[in-house]
Amino acid sequence: MNELIEQLTAKVGIDKDVAEKTVGIILGFLRKEGPIEPVNELIEKIPGAEDAIASNSGGGGGLSSLMGGGLMALGAKLMGLGLGMGEIQSIARELFKYGRTKIGSEAIDKIIAGTPGLSQFA
Repeated sequence: MNELIEQLTAKVGIDKDVAEKTVGIILGFLRKEGPIEPVNELIEKIPGAEDAIASNSGGGGGLSSLMGGGLMALGAKLMGLGLGMGEIQSIARELFKYGRTKIGSEAIDKIIAGTPGLSQFA
């Protein structure tokens, strides 16, 4: 996880705390909305991912609960951390790039294709 967080802070320009929260929120979203097998494989290959998901899976409330679930709720949660759309896209790209080194391009492509709306961020 530290390697991924360092990449996000360096390449996207966000602080470590926001990067950790963002990764936990995105992985939690993928676990809920994405294809089970490749998502679980990705989570297993990122040390500390389970802890990040657990510490950032709180019941959103506010705008994200008004928007229901899915990608819109994810966006609302991430914007609630102060991230803009450009930063969210950059984070997603870096996460998938990192994921490719852990589980391969084919598995990441399955996650992207199997998660509604995610392709616009990949």
